[in-house]
Amino acid sequence: MKKTREEALLLLESYNESPTLRRHAFAVEAVMRHFAEMMEEDPEYWALVGLLHDLDYEKYPEKHCVMTREILQKEGFEESFIRAIESHGYGICTEVPPVLTMEKVLYTIDELTGLIYATVLMRPDKSISVLELKSVKKKFKTASFAQGVNREVIASGAKMLGMDLDHIIIETIEGMKKAKDLLELN
Repeated sequence: MKKTREEALLLLESYNESPTLRRHAFAVEAVMRHFAEMMEEDPEYWALVGLLHDLDYEKYPEKHCVMTREILQKEGFEESFIRAIESHGYGICTEVPPVLTMEKVLYTIDELTGLIYATVLMRPDKSISVLELKSVKKKFKTASFAQGVNREVIASGAKMLGMDLDHIIIETIEGMKKAKDLLELN
């Protein structure tokens, strides 16, 4: 059954009270939409996968992705949607490898959006509008910055996609710019 963004947002809000987790969901949603548009795929579908990718994280961090499957099945989401979300935890909390392009994009940009967000917050203007690739690359190479960001996952995802990491960073920034008000990075 196809779901609307409004239905997905209500579901996200019912499982996630944290403004930080919600902003992360909005960032991943925006970037997934952006990549879908670039690749001439279904932007609404990809965006919903991005919006709900961490649905279970606040309430069930020790069962991340496992509980999402249960919740989404109960809510009537299709198997391919659920599998895509599971695949973003590949090698961390699931053994579901990203196979489809959408899954590989989600796997790659999930952690990257966090790095970019943290980079913007360190800027005096706290605006993503003028963020450049070189700023993100510098922070990417600084292991002590945003220590929770798994840089190996980002690099591995870029390799899976067969895309240059610089290009992925640039396009992720562009996707996040489209949601800068929602992300409070204006």
